[in-house]
Amino acid sequence: MSKIIDGKNWNHESNGKAVPHSSQTSHDSHSSILPPRGDYQTLLSYQKSEVVYQITYRFCQRFLKKGDRTVDQMIQAARSGKQNIVEGSKAATTSKEIEIKLTNVARASLEELLEDYRDFLKVRDFAIWDKDSPEAQYVRKLSRGSDVSYETYRNFVDTRPAEVIANISICLIHQANYLLDQQLKRLEKDFLKDGGLRERMTKARLQARDQQQRNGRGKV
Repeated sequence: MSKIIDGKNWNHESNGKAVPHSSQTSHDSHSSILPPRGDYQTLLSYQKSEVVYQITYRFCQRFLKKGDRTVDQMIQAARSGKQNIVEGSKAATTSKEIEIKLTNVARASLEELLEDYRDFLKVRDFAIWDKDSPEAQYVRKLSRGSDVSYETYRNFVDTRPAEVIANISICLIHQANYLLDQQLKRLEKDFLKDGGLRERMTKARLQARDQQQRNGRGKV
């Protein structure tokens, strides 16, 4: 599976490690003040979050009563998870700080949604699947394709009982959260190494001034 993290193409292997390979960007990020960034739709974290939103919307329509505040809370948390990934990706070019902040918001929103699903199961005395259970392993197996979409889960959402669908969502949220954690680590590492836009602009000005001085000395 491949995903884009902070403008780099990453290969997500089955052992959970993200391994970089050649960038698909059209210019060298070292020579530009504004760094390249990937399309958010290629982020595996976004793809997972999009599926979680689609499932959550339908789950709430099927199994929760109209007027229940939990409906709005769960749908908004699911939407916030994916939308903040989108906004963070769009902000990446000009503000690394905002990208990190919004990615953190996405992570927090999905954690809130995770607790809502757990509460739904607990108060009804439904089982929460163990991460190593056959059911959870099957859900992980479904997610190993190159593209993750709601269509993979549509039949389950349309036909299975609430207990099964809630557990499927929990599995997917855990996967999305893991990916966001890895994404945040990489963003923070890059920020510490390269700084934000202000630092890059200062560095570029100093390099340009140094180059002008060297060119001037060369003409004497």
